[in-house]
This record gives sequence, structure tokens and C-alpha cells, in this order.
Amino acid sequence: MGRMIKFARVDTLRVVSACVAIMLVTLGALACSDNGDSAKTSLRDRITELKIEALDTGPTHSDELFALGQALFFDPILSGNRDISCATCHHPDAASGDALPVSIGTGGTGLAADRQLGASRHFVPRNATELFNRGAPQWHTMFWDRRIERDGLLGISSPAGEDLPTGLPNVLVAQAMFPVTSRDEMLGDKDEASYEEGGNELAFLDDEEAIWEALMVRLLGIDGYVEMFTEAFPEIPTENLTFVHVALAIAAFESDGFAFADSPWDRYVAGEAGALSEDAISGGELFFGRANCATCHSGPLFTDQEVHNIASPQTGPGKAGEAPDDFGRFRESFDFEDLYRFRTPPLRNVELTGPWFHSGAYTSLEEAVAHHLDPLQSLEDYAQSASARELASLYEDEWSERQFSRSVRDETGAAFEGEFAFIYTDEVRTDMITRTLDPVIADMPELNDDEIAQIVEFLKSLTDPAARDLSHLVPESVPSGLPLDE
Repeated sequence: MGRMIKFARVDTLRVVSACVAIMLVTLGALACSDNGDSAKTSLRDRITELKIEALDTGPTHSDELFALGQALFFDPILSGNRDISCATCHHPDAASGDALPVSIGTGGTGLAADRQLGASRHFVPRNATELFNRGAPQWHTMFWDRRIERDGLLGISSPAGEDLPTGLPNVLVAQAMFPVTSRDEMLGDKDEASYEEGGNELAFLDDEEAIWEALMVRLLGIDGYVEMFTEAFPEIPTENLTFVHVALAIAAFESDGFAFADSPWDRYVAGEAGALSEDAISGGELFFGRANCATCHSGPLFTDQEVHNIASPQTGPGKAGEAPDDFGRFRESFDFEDLYRFRTPPLRNVELTGPWFHSGAYTSLEEAVAHHLDPLQSLEDYAQSASARELASLYEDEWSERQFSRSVRDETGAAFEGEFAFIYTDEVRTDMITRTLDPVIADMPELNDDEIAQIVEFLKSLTDPAARDLSHLVPESVPSGLPLDE
């Protein structure tokens, strides 16, 4: 099965109006020329100083492995109820995300921004991350709380602990093992368990290994998948295939299908002087300089992959025992210094991937950038922000509204059960956020509206034009015969 790869190149020309007095035009042109050249030189100096290089998107995979991964990525057969696929929350039509603040898993209806929560279902607590350039070799962590990460000495750590199969080549493959084990995402609830044909036989299962084995029974009962696995893994007898081979295929599709490294920024780094507009150049100078953005959004992926507390507003139902709050990395480390710390998101194609932050709190890049400048005040004022008002109006039925809106409306008192059991008020919450606020963001410079707009223009320069239309990645059908998301 061949792959259709689209390339696009967009050169932006800045048109200067001639309808101004000759003296003003002359003086303005000279001023713009001087400032532009200075900004260009300064940004070039920063590129040299920081040793910024082209992005390596990783090795490509065989057509057979890509085709298998594409089918598995879009096939609802991997969900307990056969009603949701990987693509539901990471769809090409939504720039490899779902265009929602927090995701809607099994039992939901519709796609992307039109998706609605099913009756008595729960939102997936966090924003669905985009998938761009996940095959890049620099990646060593996955998920907002970095719960999958590669350690040079210990290999890959994950929620499965010692049950994680050995020999996984990278964290992207490891990540692909887990959405099928989440009850809210793909597995389904125990009260849906059924051994009837077409029923949810997976819902009985409680451990990852049993779920992975049961899914292989499903897949290998479909002739089309047996054929595709044989073509993708010709050296592996059918009886030796495991869910690791599913994860390898899905990761191959994600790696190759969502690889984009021909943005205006990439062309500018490669030496094309006219690739960036003057505003984008000014924004880049701020990004890598006075605004301190590159302190965390560093490297070719524009993320240090570390966790930081930036006083991010909380929306949605919250996470587990601390709902409607979300303690971030603390849930994995149990280190109180990790309270409210979430992994730095990558910024390539960020223009396309809103809403932004771990809970999808912001619906505009301008608001997202401005939040970093005075995070504690922004957090305090969030309930009155344009983004909060927009998100609070998303869900009209009583169940969905109650599930989603508590934290958006600044009702974030939370309880955490277990070893660290306590109940606290918004006052205590704000104090904890303040205490662990990242030092970099606690001392940000003042920027005016024009400078914020310039940073946004720079962020837009990270968009590869080819990433704007990913429809070629959607297959016409899948081997199970189940309907694709619509």
C-alpha cells in the first residue's frame, strides 16, 4: 500500500502601502530596514549561539508496517466496546488532537469539537496531546505527567512497571501500549462486560497483560489483519505475535504520518532569509531572548521535556482522588515539589493544536502567551477570561456540564485520598501553587500587546504548511469492517 506524501511551500510577502506621504514612507522604510536588519542579525546570532539545527524526524518505516499501523490507529476494534479508535482523540482533521479542552473516550458520539459525552460517562481528565514529530530521536518522555520515560540505566519506566514487555525500542512504542488499558479512554467499564459475540469481553480484565493478550485474540481472528501482520512482520510466526507488534505498527504510522519539518522557521534556520516576516523575526528575538520562552521550550522540538508549574488553570473533571483538581507529576513521584508540574508541550504546529495547556484551558494563543507573563494573576482572573467563558458554555446537558464546569467556574476545592489524605480550600491550593511555581516563570519581563502579538507570529512560523491538511492519512476502511469516526 503506497503512501501519498504532500509537500507545500508558502512564501509570505509583506506588501508596503504606497498611499503615505513621501517623507513618511522614506523615513518609515529606513527605520524598518534598520530595525529589521538588526532583528535578523540578532536572531541569527541566537541561532548560532544556541547551536539550533534542523529537526531530525527519525527513520522512516516500511510501507507494510505503515499500512498496518494506519489500520490499527483508525480501527475501533482496539476498544472494549468497539466504538472508539486511537484516531478519535488524535484525528488528522483536528491536527492530530481532538480540538477539545479535555477528551471524550468510549461511549461518546461525534468527532473532534463536535464530540459529546455519553450518558453517565466521564471525561478523560487531560487534553489530548498532538502527535507531530513523535518519531524524533530526542523524545525520551511521554504524557503530560511524564509517566513514561526512558532512563539510560533502567530502560523505560511506565505504569505497567515490571509487566512492561522488554525490548521496546523507544518511548513512543511504549506509549502506544496504554490507551487500550484505560477504562475511560478505550477499555470501558466493568458493568459493560459481556462474553456475547460483539460484546465487551475486555471489561472483565484488570491487568495490562491480560488486556493486551485478549486484543491479540480479537485481531488475529480477522483474516485481513493476519495478512497485514504477516506482510509487516514476515519473520514472526503468527502464534508469536503480541501486542508489542501492534504498538510497533501504530508508532511507525504516527512517526511517519505526522512528521513535518518544513516550516518557515525550518527554512529560516536553513538560511532562507525571507522565510520569516518582520513580526515573526521580532517575536523570535523575544522568544529566544528577553521573554525567556526558550528556557523551557528548547531544542528542535521546542520542549525540554521537563515538568514545570506555571500556575496552569484547571478545567474539566480533574484527576482521580484529587478531582476536580489535578496534581500533575506529583501523582507519579509523590514528591510535593512536583505538585502542579506538567511537562513542557512541544510547539511545532502549535497554531493548529488548540486549546492549549494540560487541561485545554486557553482557546487563543494570545491568552496562552500572556498567561506566562503574570501566571498567578492570570490564574486568579481565569474564571472571567474569554477562554473560560467559552469553555464553560461547551456542554449544555446537566451531566456533562456538571462533569466539566466545576473547575472552570473556579470551584476547585479538592480531596486527595490515601497516604497524603487531606481536603483543602482554594486559598490553600493557591498557596501550594505559589510555593512550587517555577522560578523562571515567577520572574518574567513585562511585554506589551504588540510584543505578545510578535511572539504569536513567531509561533505561527513553526507551522509546516503541509500539516494544515492531513486528510490523506485517513483510510477508506479498516480490516474489522467497523465504521470509521465521522
